[in-house]
Amino acid sequence: MTQLETQLIEWRRDFHQYPELGFLEMRTATIVADTLEKLGFEFEIGKAVMNPDYVMGKPDDEETKKHLEWAKENGAIEKYLGYVSEGYTGIVATLDTGKPGPTIAYRVDMDALPIFEATGEDHFPVEKGFRSTTENMHACGHDVHTSIGLGLATRLMENKDQLAGKIKILFQPAEEGTRGARSMVEAGAVEDVNYLIASHIGTGVPHDTIVAANNGFLATSKMDVTFKGVSSHAGGRPEEGKNAMLAAANAVINLNAIPRHSGGATRINVGELHAGSGRNVIADHAALKIETRGETSEVNEYVKAQAEAVIEGAAKMYGATYNIELVGEAENTNCSLELAEVLKGVGEEAGLTGELKSDAAAGSEDATFMINAVQKQGGQATYCVFGTDLAAGHHNEKFDINEASMLPAVETLFASAKKLSNQ
Repeated sequence: MTQLETQLIEWRRDFHQYPELGFLEMRTATIVADTLEKLGFEFEIGKAVMNPDYVMGKPDDEETKKHLEWAKENGAIEKYLGYVSEGYTGIVATLDTGKPGPTIAYRVDMDALPIFEATGEDHFPVEKGFRSTTENMHACGHDVHTSIGLGLATRLMENKDQLAGKIKILFQPAEEGTRGARSMVEAGAVEDVNYLIASHIGTGVPHDTIVAANNGFLATSKMDVTFKGVSSHAGGRPEEGKNAMLAAANAVINLNAIPRHSGGATRINVGELHAGSGRNVIADHAALKIETRGETSEVNEYVKAQAEAVIEGAAKMYGATYNIELVGEAENTNCSLELAEVLKGVGEEAGLTGELKSDAAAGSEDATFMINAVQKQGGQATYCVFGTDLAAGHHNEKFDINEASMLPAVETLFASAKKLSNQ
């Protein structure tokens, strides 16, 4: 095992033990920053690379402050905590070779999920002693992505004399819930980028395989909805109440009755409903967590607009007021096949089986904001998947990967930087 492969496993297992939810990646981000500094990278961190006006679904101040204390107690690098203490945890690392050439960017994400990790002895992280120490879990592989980003940074610095132009690595917070990428785009993180490669591990792709252009992402909007009514005694004065629970229930039924769209596939889901305060009390409050999706951004906008109309109508029916908070969003995208061909080629040279593109439905991803922004300014961008053996599916308590898939991913991304920078 090479020194870099050993280091990749050490990083991954460390991040896995200390998972952090979106916009709370303080320990992770400060370790990334410290590692980048030791490698010799220039980088910006925090609000310098995130526009607060476009941050969606961010934890409140109380939760953020509580997590800051946790980070201090669990290995965060004090030197950088001030930059991320408010929950703006993005990092953009830049290697400027000083030679003329393109600007190439690589995007990796850092956040975990609110899933309690499996505790059985047959679970590899339990067996090897790196199971999560918290109630959260890296159940989607972002611990791996962060480690691959640091591995790429290492290889770039070791071989910077072979490179030209600028190479950037974007460490993004809050991919889960599609919340973090747009704020980085709006802060200018990709405005000078000619080539962008976003990557993911797993997603059902076989081990030692690379899908160089993963299309099929659905545009999406995530919304938190609240209804406010008037409470009253359900037996004594029911007519004086304004029933927020009935408004919410009516909305749930009719959200699922929104007509489909001829322009492409649509999705809508109400994942949570919370309402009321007692058996004999007319409910004065209710809350929904909903999401819409569409095969294109235009189709998703249609579903979103219909959902907003349903919510407004339900509130009016029961004399309630309502509020809709947008807490996450992503677009659809089409990867640049010319760039994907380059990535497929270098992946095959690194020993992987190459697949140019997949159009299979792939959920949603906010890296689409970055991809679309680069393409709109005349650049090329793609989203690739590095296959691996999975112990269980993504977002599952038993999720785990084959750690042997990390080094080939690093070598493929490095080889793409070398090839693209010298074209």
